[in-house]
Amino acid sequence: MRKNELWQLILVHFRELLREPGVLFWGIGFPILMAWGLGIAFTGNKETRKDIAIVNYTPGGSLSNYMAEHASKEKDKSGKEIFVFTINDPVFGKNIFRLMPVDSVTATLGVKRGIFELMIDNSNDSTVFHLDPANSEARLLQLQIATVLDKNHSDKSFSEIKTVPLEVKGTRYIDFLVPGLLAMNVMMACLWGMSWTIIERRKGNMLRRMVVTPVHRRNILMGLMTARITMNFVEALLLMIFAWIYFDTAIQGSIAALLLVFVAGNIAFTGIAILISSRTANTEIGNGIINFVNMPMMILSGIFFSYHNFPEWSLPVIQALPLTMLADSMRSIINEGAGILAVLDKTIILTLTGVVTFVVGLKMFKWY
Repeated sequence: MRKNELWQLILVHFRELLREPGVLFWGIGFPILMAWGLGIAFTGNKETRKDIAIVNYTPGGSLSNYMAEHASKEKDKSGKEIFVFTINDPVFGKNIFRLMPVDSVTATLGVKRGIFELMIDNSNDSTVFHLDPANSEARLLQLQIATVLDKNHSDKSFSEIKTVPLEVKGTRYIDFLVPGLLAMNVMMACLWGMSWTIIERRKGNMLRRMVVTPVHRRNILMGLMTARITMNFVEALLLMIFAWIYFDTAIQGSIAALLLVFVAGNIAFTGIAILISSRTANTEIGNGIINFVNMPMMILSGIFFSYHNFPEWSLPVIQALPLTMLADSMRSIINEGAGILAVLDKTIILTLTGVVTFVVGLKMFKWY
């Protein structure tokens, strides 16, 4: 009799799961889709492209002569000539190194934005590599390029390549990372701190109890949004203070611009949080929806590594993501010294994103 009771209880729970197709999709289907997408992106023999900046490029020098002899030539988007070395490896796939002659300002800006991980100074017919020693990808790229340049070359003065650490503010990997972490924290705190809270309250009938009180429904959500934005500000301030004390990270641009972008990013993600939590009361479905929104942006938006490593056709889509806009704006202010006008367009887009998603979410909102 006891065994039959246990069996019937197990069947009841299975029937409950089967009545919720959303649970099956977000618990089984979505992880399989994520594994499939990430597996395609990061496994197999893929083509890897790396861009390297060459400053003080001297036509007729040893480096330019070597590239003219051994590299193929292409045109970039602006029509300038670049030099391309291609290595086909049976294990690691195809590696494409594109050496781009640019001025020092463009090269430094490219390093700050993650476009370049390595700079080669070709002044006075010497070859000096500039990189962040703490960036393992840059060190590996330096070794690969040094191997390419030394191959089949007998000129000792050319083969004695020097390596100099980057010292310009904003060119270190930690300088690239901190603004990305600030942006990611805003997204994660809003989506999990708000969406999950709303779903839990709906599941426990807390929203139903709140809505019968003499309080405007909009104010219930506005109060939650304000509290979340305030907490995000405190968390961001503590992170910036820590980075300043421990890593000597400094804000080179306008603090007013940084605050404006920060508020706009919070508005965008609190609005998105209201929208994605507007209907469901099932925590498993809610967990899947939240991951569906934040996981692609965490991977694509250039938080831990530059999104310029992705194929060029995908860059306009990636740059249109809210997290990408927020991270890029913060990096331009903190590392490049940007002001309000430089980030005004992205600030307006982020704010409109938050307002529109909040209005739509409020109209769709299920209180009980």
